[in-house]
Amino acid sequence: MKHLLLLLLFFIASSYAFPALSQTDGEEKDAKFAEEYLKKYYKLETVGGRQSKMKASSPFSQKIREMQNFFGLEVNGQLDEATMEMMHLPRCGVTDVSQFSTFPGNPAWKKKDLTYRIVNYTPDMTREDVDSAIQKAFKVWSDVAPLTFTRIYDTVADIEISFAAQVHNDFYPFDGQHGTLAHAFGPGNNIGGDAHFDEDETWTSGSNGYNLFLVAAHELGHSLGLSHSSDQNALMYPTYHYTDPSRFELNIDDVNGIQSLYGVRQKPVEPTKPTKPRTTKPTKPSTTKPTKPSTPSTCQNITFDAATTFRGEMLFFDEQKFWRKLPHNSEIENHFIKTFWPSLPTAIQAAYEYAEKDQLLLFKGTKYWVLSGYEVSKDSPKSIFQLGFSKNVKKVDAAVHHTNTGKTFFFVEDKYWSYDEEKQRMDPDFPKKISDNFPGVGNKVHAAFESNGLLYLFNGHHQYEFSTEKKRVTRILKYTSWLNC
Repeated sequence: MKHLLLLLLFFIASSYAFPALSQTDGEEKDAKFAEEYLKKYYKLETVGGRQSKMKASSPFSQKIREMQNFFGLEVNGQLDEATMEMMHLPRCGVTDVSQFSTFPGNPAWKKKDLTYRIVNYTPDMTREDVDSAIQKAFKVWSDVAPLTFTRIYDTVADIEISFAAQVHNDFYPFDGQHGTLAHAFGPGNNIGGDAHFDEDETWTSGSNGYNLFLVAAHELGHSLGLSHSSDQNALMYPTYHYTDPSRFELNIDDVNGIQSLYGVRQKPVEPTKPTKPRTTKPTKPSTTKPTKPSTPSTCQNITFDAATTFRGEMLFFDEQKFWRKLPHNSEIENHFIKTFWPSLPTAIQAAYEYAEKDQLLLFKGTKYWVLSGYEVSKDSPKSIFQLGFSKNVKKVDAAVHHTNTGKTFFFVEDKYWSYDEEKQRMDPDFPKKISDNFPGVGNKVHAAFESNGLLYLFNGHHQYEFSTEKKRVTRILKYTSWLNC
């Protein structure tokens, strides 16, 4: 017994003498990563120890605020979860604070007819696919500005395109997988205009790995003189975001930027064919005379309680009204719910589209309403308990249909439920914690919708783009980014 007591005391002493990694160790690791990030993208000069970094007046905290302001995050100068999530996203290697070049100013090419050369190829793709991706990337810019791009093979071109890993003789080494994807230099002689792609990444023409067309189109914007945009929907936004190339459209922010440098293309360009609508039935408002739609003059006071897609549109519900974003239209409409659907309640709390049946489902409290097309079904409202919710559920916070799996996710408090639309029943073993299967989003979701296979989940003042394939947050966006704010 005496020996057992001594052994126990030894283990207790050992546990205090050799502690596990503490929170301070984790904070120090985050601070070191953040310091390197801010040096690379925000020109942070070398600072002192951890204590000096954490001071609100320190250059480190000031650069964090600058970065948070650029990405539309809460500007608090702290390495909070949202800030660290943003810093870990794959992105362009061009700095966010000034032109990434060896020469001052913001120059443009003095000529409109430019040449390019593909110096080498990535083994990840066929040569034909690389050629096609680069050609399409140039066309993005020549479609809206009076520029021509001619490929040459033997002599040095205005814009040299190459793949390289780690150190590659331009003073800006790459950092391996998933960090810096590529970088490019502004217009000028020698290295000016050149674009370099990190060979440690996996390049593709699809959604796996990193789509070469999307990254190349962004980098060539730098080659033509554009710096980064803080508009999350712009091509020139710093972080990588996959969009189906067949549906890609240049954002108005990018168009304004390139045309400010080179002017407007005079020759008419054949418009991109719109995606085929799900139905030809027109929007059918009620017989009540609709109010004139309005567009937001400021985004400071915009909030919404539910979000959804419907027949290619986006709807954001807020108390008595809803914001309506139509495809191929930059203006945002704002209508009273009762104007379109007199029988619907106000203060909608959740909504989702089930395109297979051309239905829109809207939730408030323990009831939900079904729109078939634009008509409210005669058997609405229905009880949410018919869907399989337990009796302790008093309301649904958010809902979204995941087209790839055929499942609908319902978010309730800090948990979520999975509903099988084909079998019309809840999946077993639910509800589950949101934080377990949607890491990085937080413990609650108050609005959600799907676009291009990605989920957009709203929590507090943040919007999280979430890939169910990668099981992680791929972008953190401004709350009102879809409303052109």
